[in-house]
Amino acid sequence: MDVRSRNHLTVSGRSGGPVVMLAHGFGCDQNMWRLVVPILERDFTVVLFDHVGAGRSDLSAWSKERYTTLEGYAEDVLEICRALALGPVTFVGHSVSAMMGVLAAAREPERFSGLVLLAPSPCFIDDPDAGYRGGFSAEDIDELLESLDANYLGWSGAMAPVIMGNSDRPELGEELTNSFCRTDPDIARVFARVTFLSDNRKDLAQVTVPTLVAQCSSDAIAPPEVGAFVQAEIPGSRLVTLNATGHCPQLAAPEETAAAIAAFAGGGT
Repeated sequence: MDVRSRNHLTVSGRSGGPVVMLAHGFGCDQNMWRLVVPILERDFTVVLFDHVGAGRSDLSAWSKERYTTLEGYAEDVLEICRALALGPVTFVGHSVSAMMGVLAAAREPERFSGLVLLAPSPCFIDDPDAGYRGGFSAEDIDELLESLDANYLGWSGAMAPVIMGNSDRPELGEELTNSFCRTDPDIARVFARVTFLSDNRKDLAQVTVPTLVAQCSSDAIAPPEVGAFVQAEIPGSRLVTLNATGHCPQLAAPEETAAAIAAFAGGGT
């Protein structure tokens, strides 16, 4: 199957410029980057894609066997890099996509000039024995998944505004709700388990490419301790805390988000 149609690849921006690849998170598609893209296009070649099962991807390419772990998504990222043959890319992974980038860069570091991990979490579940705070207890995640299974549309309407934050801007929560509701519920149930049950803490140390960890100043999904943990575990990485609040800074604060990406990707450090 052609990777370009499978993942609905789009390439825009400055021809011959440094390449930035933007990867969306759970329940979203490449449209979530639309406010960031025009800013980046001035100086970069911008690659957008939909994860299989999301947006305008080829839904026939989705299989439970391939996409029950983040490895399947990481392999997709590598296949996209190979197909485009644009040289090393700066991979920008939002939320769960940040760990897809970690896995892909650990396997084939030559494909990447750098990683931007935007609101990342290697493990959402607290691990008190290891002194790790992910933000949720195991019971919290069980309840979240049970609620999603029972009534996906209802869960979307309740959870999306919490994930988005910025309660003073309800239109942002509404947009995320609508994005969730466009996702096939059966695919969403599988992807939710991959997102909220994965534990990639041990994979962080395998990253050898320059990495920027960009967290939000207030995020109900990925608390500040998570960003600090990721930065500490990835050798030579840098941590920046955006003024943006909520879990989706590309919508809540697109100018600040684009500036952080551009400063990192343009400098290569």
